[in-house]
Parts: sequence; structure tokens; C-alpha cells
Amino acid sequence: MNRPLLCALALVIPICASAQNPTKPEETEVWSPVPKIVTPAAKCGDAPSDAIQLFDGRNLDEWKSARGGGPAGWTVSKGVMTVNKKAGDIETKRLFTNYQLHVEWRVPTNVTGSGQARGNSGVFLAATEDGGYELQIMDSYNNTTYVNGQAGSMYKQNPPLVNAMRKPGEWNVYDVVWTAPTFNADGTLKSPARVTVLHNGVLVQNDFALKGTTQYIGLPSYKAHGAAPIRLQAHGDPSPPISFRNIWVREL
Repeated sequence: MNRPLLCALALVIPICASAQNPTKPEETEVWSPVPKIVTPAAKCGDAPSDAIQLFDGRNLDEWKSARGGGPAGWTVSKGVMTVNKKAGDIETKRLFTNYQLHVEWRVPTNVTGSGQARGNSGVFLAATEDGGYELQIMDSYNNTTYVNGQAGSMYKQNPPLVNAMRKPGEWNVYDVVWTAPTFNADGTLKSPARVTVLHNGVLVQNDFALKGTTQYIGLPSYKAHGAAPIRLQAHGDPSPPISFRNIWVREL
């Protein structure tokens, strides 16, 4: 090794060592970019200042029918949206990628049936051509079914960590952090979808990496897609329909 190169290394090495081992507190302080200000809601569960209110109890303007995109055919009364099973699923007019979602839902007190035929619905966190990724909704209060199909599960993929279900007639809350999957230029999977879910304030999905879209029969798999709507399911079971209120989303 020649002498000029040795001299150059002698100058570089102390600088690198200093950067790796800060000696002053300000060397580890980050001042920019400054996070934007978001005003939290006065009431716990209500939408913060930067949220998009998907349902505030007044109308279904943010929603459309998943069957061809016509008007959402569900019922709105006294601040509550109730599933119309004949009208089918509804989905947001807007498309989303990564977000924080708040959904409140209620199984009716007159719910009937058992297993999957009891208060069944779902939140498809990204609705795609082959279905989407379903966070299960159903009555799991003293109701036995397969555990990767009960409330709080990523349907047919991952059971909830615990059963945090409230009894019929009481409102349940889902708070969700959704990270959409990404795909390479050739359509192959680059990074899987990930989800964290709190059910009534209790962690039930902890940064779970999904194996693909929801399948009732067969194994989940991925097919490349972009931004997608959020879909609410009108399940075909014969039990009385469930209801929703106070739905909002924050894009991340």
C-alpha cells in the first residue's frame, strides 16, 4: 500500500469512528422533517382531524354497491347503517393502500343460528377481483366455530390472539393498521400484506403477514393489484343482519 493512500485512510477512519460513536447529545437529535399536527378527537373512538369519515350516521355517500357500482342499498336509520342482504356487499368509492381504519359494528340482540350462520359479515381490507383480504365479523360470544373463522380472525388464515367479543346488542370496535402488499414489475410478490387489529381495545392480530387473499375453499395466494376499496360484506346466512356506525380511515 502506498503512503498517500495510508494518509488518506488515516484521515477517513477517525471521521467514521466519530459518526458511529456520537460524543455529544445533539449528534443524535433529529429536527426535521417536523411531523404534521393532527388534532385528536374529543371523544375516544371518534375521527381525528386528518381522517376521512366513511360513515358518520347520515348517509352512504362514500359507498357504492359492489355489484356494478350503483348506489349502496343498505339501510340508514338513527345514525346506524344496517346490512341489506338482498342488496349485497358495499364498498368505498375511494381506493386505499396503507391506512388506519376504525369500524364499529353490532350483532343484533335477536340474532339466531350457530357457528358461521350467526351474525356473519366481514371487512375486506382491500377488495380485489378475486375477493380480497377479510377481517371476519360474526357473533363469537358463546358461539363455537373454527377458530380461524371467528370474530377477529383473518378469515381462514390466522385466528385472533384472544376472543374479545361483546354480547349481542353491544357495540364492538375494530381498530386496524393495514399495510398493503407490493408487487414486482413482473407481478410477483415483493412484500406481503400485513395487518394489526385491536378488537374492543384488545390486540387480536399482531403485525400478521397474510399469505394472500381470502379463500373459502383452497389456499390463499397473491395476484398483483394496486390501490383497492374497503368492502363490507352482506353475508348470506339466515340470521338477522348486523349494523355499523362510526367508520373512518386515515391514509398512511
